[in-house]
Amino acid sequence: MNAAKKMLYELIEEIPEKDLAEVIDFVQYLKMKREKEMFKDLQKASESSIKFWNNDIDDEVWNNV
Repeated sequence: MNAAKKMLYELIEEIPEKDLAEVIDFVQYLKMKREKEMFKDLQKASESSIKFWNNDIDDEVWNNV
């Protein structure tokens, strides 16, 4: 376990039970934020790929297949 995870684990151990829901909410927010950024990156890559394939020459070739 790296130092940051160990420190986080120790801090969580000290948090009162009543505050754990708030910590869980924050961790879930961070996870959602990371997933949203990954989706945006994937979407950008997809859009650049569409620009490459969207051309009249390829359209004509594939129309005859």
